[in-house]
Amino acid sequence: MTSTSSTQHTSVPAPRGVPKRIVDAVEHATGVLYELVEAIDQVAVRRPSLLPGWSRAHVVTHLARNADALVNLLTWARTGVEHQAYASRADRDADIEEGSGRLLQLLRADLDSACARFTTACRELPASAWQAEVATPRGQPMRADLVPWLRLCELWIHMVDLDLGVTFADLPDELAEKLIDDSVERFAGRGPSFDVEATFPDGRQRRWTFNSPASAAVAGSSADVLGWLTGRTRGEGLRGDLPDLPSWG
Repeated sequence: MTSTSSTQHTSVPAPRGVPKRIVDAVEHATGVLYELVEAIDQVAVRRPSLLPGWSRAHVVTHLARNADALVNLLTWARTGVEHQAYASRADRDADIEEGSGRLLQLLRADLDSACARFTTACRELPASAWQAEVATPRGQPMRADLVPWLRLCELWIHMVDLDLGVTFADLPDELAEKLIDDSVERFAGRGPSFDVEATFPDGRQRRWTFNSPASAAVAGSSADVLGWLTGRTRGEGLRGDLPDLPSWG
């Protein structure tokens, strides 16, 4: 990626069947990511991220490979031929480890190319293909029109992991709410039963039940709730008895 990548970034038309706001949100988040990666140097990119065992270079490489994995799902939707996001978890991990050792210039170029491939795949997917059934990287069935949402989630969560000034407080409210929804699904049938009440920046509050209702809720800002649910924080800033959570990933 070069500094001209962000300055020449053009608006992506919303594919039919996918809300324009989601496509615009992916485009905006990608621009923020470009700015973060452009600002770091060869030393900073080797420093630890917020993910145990991963440097910032690992996170950047993961975001590139995630873009390609989601292109695989869009190829599946377009052709009708099963095309899993990753060949295997082992292959995914090996690709990230190998890519993380590249020079910063190559890391940027790889990220830029992968993001461009994802944009092209979204733009060129036929309208009818957005309704096709594919599978998430975790193997759960879903419609192809959720793929841009997956990309948006990956971009913001891992920009937080880069530890370069982006926090969960920077997430759009709609995305923060969806990520808490996603956490309910991820924890279904495993882990403790508890309620969470999040307060959004506009003052709106919402309560979620994990596995079964509880008499009292863990409560706090949407940013603090997300940091805790995703395992990025220990729940600082939250009120109530915090149970031990299973892995979010």
